[in-house]
Amino acid sequence: MFGIVRPCRHAMCKGLYADWMGHLCGLCLALRDEHGHLSRLVTNYDGLLVSVLTEAQSPASAPRRRAGACALRGFKGADVVESEGVRLAASVSLLLAAGKVRDHVADGDGVYARRPVAAGATRLAGRWSSAGTAMAGTLGFDPSPLTAAADRQALLEHSPAQAPSRNVAGPGLRELTGPTEDAVAAAFAHTAVLAGKPHNREALEAAGRGFGRLAHLIDAVEDLADDRASGAYNPLAATGTGLDEARRHCDAAHAELRAAVDGLDLPRPGLTRALLVRETGSAVSRAFATAGTHGPGHSPGHSPGDPGAPPEGRPPKRDPGGLLSLACTALTCCTCGLYRPAWDEEREGSFCERFDCSGYDCCGNCGDCCSCCSGEDGCGCDGCGCD
Repeated sequence: MFGIVRPCRHAMCKGLYADWMGHLCGLCLALRDEHGHLSRLVTNYDGLLVSVLTEAQSPASAPRRRAGACALRGFKGADVVESEGVRLAASVSLLLAAGKVRDHVADGDGVYARRPVAAGATRLAGRWSSAGTAMAGTLGFDPSPLTAAADRQALLEHSPAQAPSRNVAGPGLRELTGPTEDAVAAAFAHTAVLAGKPHNREALEAAGRGFGRLAHLIDAVEDLADDRASGAYNPLAATGTGLDEARRHCDAAHAELRAAVDGLDLPRPGLTRALLVRETGSAVSRAFATAGTHGPGHSPGHSPGDPGAPPEGRPPKRDPGGLLSLACTALTCCTCGLYRPAWDEEREGSFCERFDCSGYDCCGNCGDCCSCCSGEDGCGCDGCGCD
């Protein structure tokens, strides 16, 4: 639910990390204020990118408001973003979460196979979908690419993988990522409307397609082992795509995403580039490091001899279950995923957990960040060549 872009506070400039937290908390509070506390469960790191993009296209920073104490911020107050971009992020998060829940119910995943759970989840998904659609309408955003994405995805996944007797082949990998690409492209493109930068629309659509493809592929890579064990659908397994080929697809999507970001007119580019260029690259490396391969010629960011290299052969910790597991799950939700228990798979694959990055700057080099980078707040890594 929390997304593939998970910045590490130690590897991002202090000013940019504070800005990111301002967008994250603004999204969470927008969901609470307009749709109740339960809707905060859909807070999504990737969804808040539309809020970041909206602000990046404006010469002035987005309006802020003072928020009260929160566990996510160590029970301190903070100035959080309050803008149309945050509301668009809230709408997108609600719609994507509704589609995800319906997908789980349709596939009968885990507890969703139980009728009472499936019925409750279906009602909740309907409520989130209605709320997201209504909010989108107030922003002039057509949500149909997002609402249709889940149905299109289900049709593609239930197409015949291969029917030799009829000489019919199933959809290819690029076709399978299409609904996600279209949904993200539509959301990204609308930020140009909110920011009054219509000339950015084409590049934003290209960035959205690249990011959507990356998100879909990374999710498939991370779930591949579990999906094979359970017999669940996985686009890589369904299309016979190996991890090396999947890595090439990810690298190509990341290159397209970076080129699209380079083509944007952004008066405030620092946070956008940090998230959409550098952090997506880290997400790719993290996914393939967890999958046990980096593809030919790739490494996860550190060589085995580096002081920050991950320990070899560390056995994963098991979820103990019971009240401890429930309490840790609740704390993870309350902190929007910033806290993760030791047995959480995403924590195990996190660079922030596996590497001592306290001595690295926002460009991944040892030293003071602001001495090597220029750009917004002196920390945007724009033009320094090391992002």
